[in-house]
Amino acid sequence: MLYWALLFFVVAIIAGVFGFGGIASASAGVAQVLFVLFLILFVVAMVARALRGRTP
Repeated sequence: MLYWALLFFVVAIIAGVFGFGGIASASAGVAQVLFVLFLILFVVAMVARALRGRTP
């Protein structure tokens, strides 16, 4: 998921450089949503791992 967020970020940067404002804005919005979703899932996974402990 982080890969997709970075991919949309790069698309937004390239579109912004070439002057495609609508595409850049949409790509930046998608990248932002994916990054926040990644952070939320990462934190949930870390909390679940901490609560579960290190049982073999």
